Amino acid sequence: MPVREVPRTVGEDPGTPPPRREEVRRVLRLFRPHTRPLGLVGVLIALSAVAGVASPFLIREVVDVALPRGDLRLLAWLAVGLIGIVVATTALDVLQSLLTTRVGQAVMHGLRTALYSHLQRMSLGFFARTRTGEVQSRIANDIGALQTVVTSTGADLVQNLATVVVTVVAMLALDWRLALFSFVVLPFSVWLNRRVGRLRRRITAQRQRQLAEMSATVEETLSISGILLTRTTGRTPEVVERFTRQSDDVARLEVGSEMAGRWQWSLITLTMAAVPALTYLLGGWIRGTGTALSIGTLVALVTLQAQLFRPLGALLRIVVRLHASMALFTRVFEYLDTPVEVAERPGAVDLPRPRGHVRFAGVSFAYPGAGQDTLTGIDLDVPAGTSLAVVGTTGSGKTTLGYLLARLYDVDSGAVLLDGHDVRDLTARSLSDAVGVVTQETFLLHASVADNLRFAKPDATDEELRRAARAAQVDDVLSALPQGYDTVVGERGYRFSGGEKQRIALARTVLRDPPVLLLDEATSALDTRTERAMAAALAELSSGRTTVTIAHRLSTVRDADQIVVLDRGRVAEVGTHAELLARGGRYAGLVAADAARAEPLEQPAGS
Repeated sequence: MPVREVPRTVGEDPGTPPPRREEVRRVLRLFRPHTRPLGLVGVLIALSAVAGVASPFLIREVVDVALPRGDLRLLAWLAVGLIGIVVATTALDVLQSLLTTRVGQAVMHGLRTALYSHLQRMSLGFFARTRTGEVQSRIANDIGALQTVVTSTGADLVQNLATVVVTVVAMLALDWRLALFSFVVLPFSVWLNRRVGRLRRRITAQRQRQLAEMSATVEETLSISGILLTRTTGRTPEVVERFTRQSDDVARLEVGSEMAGRWQWSLITLTMAAVPALTYLLGGWIRGTGTALSIGTLVALVTLQAQLFRPLGALLRIVVRLHASMALFTRVFEYLDTPVEVAERPGAVDLPRPRGHVRFAGVSFAYPGAGQDTLTGIDLDVPAGTSLAVVGTTGSGKTTLGYLLARLYDVDSGAVLLDGHDVRDLTARSLSDAVGVVTQETFLLHASVADNLRFAKPDATDEELRRAARAAQVDDVLSALPQGYDTVVGERGYRFSGGEKQRIALARTVLRDPPVLLLDEATSALDTRTERAMAAALAELSSGRTTVTIAHRLSTVRDADQIVVLDRGRVAEVGTHAELLARGGRYAGLVAADAARAEPLEQPAGS
């Protein structure tokens, strides 16, 4: 798997666009449901900012009045006032932090659940063309990286902005000349801040892409299937080397993100540190000209400078952080904006008392990007309670036909009908209740056997679990486990054989008792003895139930009410086993080839 190359030199990309206004408005809309607590936060921030600038005025009174007069009573009250301001601002900050954290976590929760819910509604095609690690990275890395931004950055931005505004007004009220001198650093700081912000945003986007690559590698190579593949092909050193390169790219981008604009910030910090000394020098010159300027005013203004530069520096850094975070929001919004290809239509209806009559009416379908149709003009009628077997060579469209019945994809033309209803007009819940699907690629949760079965029917009793397991010919296997049905199956059910996993999956589907049963190579991993037992079980389960079986092994479909042979996406033959054999066509050829493959396996030893 190739690793996306990232340039080794981290520099500014002049073409990096600033955050679009619509993106910013969209981020702000995330906070709209929390306007009341945010309003209270605004009030607390305003009170904290006003209280913060009161201290320099009290200091001026200490220097200009209380100390020169030796007024201990006034000095004591001023000292109490200074301490009270600290206590008040601390309490306001604690309460504000509590509220902002609650709002931030509520927004994070909403964003996570919105993304997860949207992904749950995406079509099978989306996951077929998207790596699992990439999807996981959007939820874990991208949204996780927004934690600080959403939880505290907004409040910090407003708080520091309020402090800057109130402090600027207070400085102008003290002495407008010294105040204007203090502001000379602002235009340069803002200009430099915009440059650093664009650089941080570009690096953040690169870093998140590389994290997604690394997450995908971890997900693919540290699963049981990945470990088996790596070990059995002797590719462990190459896999480790690939992960090392990806980790090195992430580490380099982290350093680049941390150091981006660091020398610019050092220049701003140096300038801010020099301004108070220059202000004392300017104040001394003003006093030397005979212009009225008290020492207390000078001290208070320099104190306000420190109170200005601290939130101003924080404000500039927050803006840079927000620039970088927009790259994260863009990645999250990219998934949220991905259209749902198979969506429930407005006004979708529930299927009343489903009987199981399935019909394919002129169905054609092509996968996105494919050069030709996978299915063309499929017309099939499967009466309720009957069985249909779909056979054909690899690539003939058998599995795709099953996907369309379960509405994992939508047809391009024609319609798939269930009891006369277009499946596109049915609610997703109603369709999933009516059509039970068992595929060759079985998936078991890392949970107990009972929990895996109850995933299909959460309120199922223990007896119902055993009845479904007996029907799937797997009860004896499950009962013999160390903890019986409470035994944890392991990652992807690794402790079971392929045939056992398929039978557990069949039991899980049978537990729902759907009127239509779709079996896509559901017995492919079974040995001959178990396959015969399963055939007997399926015959019993199929009584009164519509069964659509997709199979390569033709021994499993001989008793089907009708068999359809697909060839290059078209219906080549339809009939019963005996009828199709008598025709000597494609089906007869498939049966002969199937028998030829099975014959060596059935010969006695030593023959």
